[in-house]
Amino acid sequence: MNFLDGVDPEWIEALAPVIKDIERIEDALRGKGFNPAPENVLRSLRKPLSQISVVIFGQDPYPNPQHATGLAFSVPSGVTSLPKTLVNILKELQSDIGGDVPTSGDLSSWADQGVALVNRILTTSQGQSEGHIQLNWQVVTNEIARILGERKAVAILWGRHAQELSKYFAEESVISSPHPSPLSAYRGFFGSRPFSRTNQLLASQSKRAIDWSLA
Repeated sequence: MNFLDGVDPEWIEALAPVIKDIERIEDALRGKGFNPAPENVLRSLRKPLSQISVVIFGQDPYPNPQHATGLAFSVPSGVTSLPKTLVNILKELQSDIGGDVPTSGDLSSWADQGVALVNRILTTSQGQSEGHIQLNWQVVTNEIARILGERKAVAILWGRHAQELSKYFAEESVISSPHPSPLSAYRGFFGSRPFSRTNQLLASQSKRAIDWSLA
């Protein structure tokens, strides 16, 4: 088990200050069951850092091992019973950019285009939300936010946990709203148009727009 296997070399270099923290957490989890699978814990960092233009921060992985992929909010292709938070994201996507509400919750096409889908806490116990808060993954994800903020990435911050990272980004590069969970989506997530607003910000930076459409 090596969480850093598959992480792009640009990220390995940039994350040098927290590599020992990653190794510490890896040691703490050795031999234990958790989500996502060990090889996917840092899946969101497989794209070269220089190609990342947008980051969406989640909270922690789905507790269902069939859902957790290592990409925040995403589920594997073929999953038909989608988490309710993801259903709300897809509803807002349709409302924002048009077309039909996607039936697939596989967001890997976003990651392929340079959207980092990063959970605030990168692992959890199987069947338990927020099961690994005590491991202090936040040290690592704070550093990820700091690095992306320095590179002027657009940050989509949904909910309190993600919004704690706003300090690392220029104010004009932050798109913030309540979390898309059923408990808070109607408090301002719906109608926030994060996808079209992101592309507007990217255009202002002369960067390529994201094709948010899903199969």
